[in-house]
Amino acid sequence: MIEITLDMVMLQKKMSSKELAQIIDITPANLSILKNGKAKGIRFSTLEKICEALDCQPGDIIKHVK
Repeated sequence: MIEITLDMVMLQKKMSSKELAQIIDITPANLSILKNGKAKGIRFSTLEKICEALDCQPGDIIKHVK
């Protein structure tokens, strides 16, 4: 199972959902879907924007859990 830990990274970086959505140019609703693990996939370009905005690595926000 893939676990999304985006909200934990956002909390550490003190960034709100609204602020991140504006920076990476997606709707707050789509960001919420991603944060809640309801998304079926994520584009690499979106993942790259998130990592740039939060100064993190993809592995910081996406985990594989058995």
